[in-house]
Amino acid sequence: MHINRVHFAIVLALLAGSALAKPIPATGDGSLGLYRAADFRVTDGRCGDCRTIPQAMWYFQGESLAVPAAQPSAGFSRSRQAQADVADWASGTPDLAVKPPLIWLGSGEVVGEATLSADGKRISEKGGGTTGFDIVPKISTNLSYWNDSTLRFFAARPIRLRGESGRNGFSARTVWPLDYSIQAGGKPAPLGGGETLKTLVQFENGGAQSAYQARLLWERNPGAARQAPGRAVVGLMLNGAQGDDDEAHGGHFGVVTGRFEQDGNWSRWLVNNFYNLDSFSEKGIVAAVTPMDKYLMDLNNGQSYYRPSYMLVATFKDDRPTALYQGAINRVYNHFYRHDFVYDHSRDNCSGVSIDTFRTLGWRVPERGVESQLKAVAAYAYVGATERSLEKGRKIYDYLTTETTRLYPAVAFDAMGGDLLALAQGKANRELTPLERDMAQNIEAIWFVRIPQVPSSRAFGLAPVYSFDQFMKEAPADRSQWKIVPAAPRPFPTSLQDGLALAREKPAPVPLSVAGLGLGLGLTLVGVGRKVTRRKKHARKSKCD
Repeated sequence: MHINRVHFAIVLALLAGSALAKPIPATGDGSLGLYRAADFRVTDGRCGDCRTIPQAMWYFQGESLAVPAAQPSAGFSRSRQAQADVADWASGTPDLAVKPPLIWLGSGEVVGEATLSADGKRISEKGGGTTGFDIVPKISTNLSYWNDSTLRFFAARPIRLRGESGRNGFSARTVWPLDYSIQAGGKPAPLGGGETLKTLVQFENGGAQSAYQARLLWERNPGAARQAPGRAVVGLMLNGAQGDDDEAHGGHFGVVTGRFEQDGNWSRWLVNNFYNLDSFSEKGIVAAVTPMDKYLMDLNNGQSYYRPSYMLVATFKDDRPTALYQGAINRVYNHFYRHDFVYDHSRDNCSGVSIDTFRTLGWRVPERGVESQLKAVAAYAYVGATERSLEKGRKIYDYLTTETTRLYPAVAFDAMGGDLLALAQGKANRELTPLERDMAQNIEAIWFVRIPQVPSSRAFGLAPVYSFDQFMKEAPADRSQWKIVPAAPRPFPTSLQDGLALAREKPAPVPLSVAGLGLGLGLTLVGVGRKVTRRKKHARKSKCD
């Protein structure tokens, strides 16, 4: 009897007692944050008929993206800076249904629930299907990768996958542990005596090897947290310090939006992630709105592979606060991709862009001030002289004079998280704006989530720093001993630059306050010099007469 290869594969599957596991397209995966996944289509940066601006698409050549299938994505003003544009948009009747210009998926297919064999060669779906399993290759510039400890970690729990199916099975780019869930309900465990958000973050040196935890800190009424499924959420995501990069002790920050799911799965929430577009990340990170599973668990650039993370999650009775922020930040991304403003590690970093947008909308998160103007001037002079570079001096000056909730991810998390709890509990001691009243009236429950680092060949990370002095204590005193991962520049094509990108000015190498101090010092020295000259002349006249 003649049996072709298709029949033979079917026979083998039947003999094995199961059918082949079948991934679903990413557009059939239920939701992407607040949006229906079915309202998007999967493409890449070479898309010729997408409505997304070409400046955004340029960064994602060959990368799987979700772009709006019918409705246009968020707009922007060509004549207004990002936050001014947000203010204008929010002051009218903003369209809260408009979608992000793109969502970086990384992969076009999903396996919703599976288990991984002990040898890491096969996956078995919940429904019984099995198929071969493989992982995408390590990026050549990445310092570490999946190893036997990673395999043991994921083989011990149910998993969710993003990747692509092929002749030999499913090749995973993202592996998500489904036991990392946030369950509705539970008994509240509010902050106790001596506990703060900062102590939770710093627990066990940052908790890179601690157990996963989702702790209900507060609920409006007894049982309110049980009503969480279906509610919109806003999350504050703080990522810790890396254990093998002395320039990364500050950590990272992002704002999360989505909808609470019945089973507690938060892998489909969206993270608004800002990174430097003008250099190539050694891990392959590109700034984008991206699903949580990719943000934390991408095998090459997932945050959880190289540091611990922490999240504060609030559920809202009404969608508006969540939708308002996501709609606003969608516009900011258009300005960012166009280079109307550029990522700056002090003035416009992940914390600054995120908190600026909330403040523009009306959440007046209390400021914490600057580190030290006097220290900044001294540091500028020292670095400028020792490094023989006014630009390097200017950078350290900007670090020390940037308001700290905009500068440090950990301080942004602490200030925003503390104020979120205060608003919910009616303890914000100020006259509230319309957005703050909306938030205060609609927050139903707040969770703190500790997310340990996934074991791999990478060193374990630490808690992020809260100040410049703490940063300097964490890093080696001898800068030549710092572990630094170099990043190659990624020049933005001049052909894509227009409007505000062409008018953008670089900061002067000498800050105004330093120039003023120098002028004042110069005038003082001139005055002293004149006095000395007059005294010498007077002395000469006395002697001659």
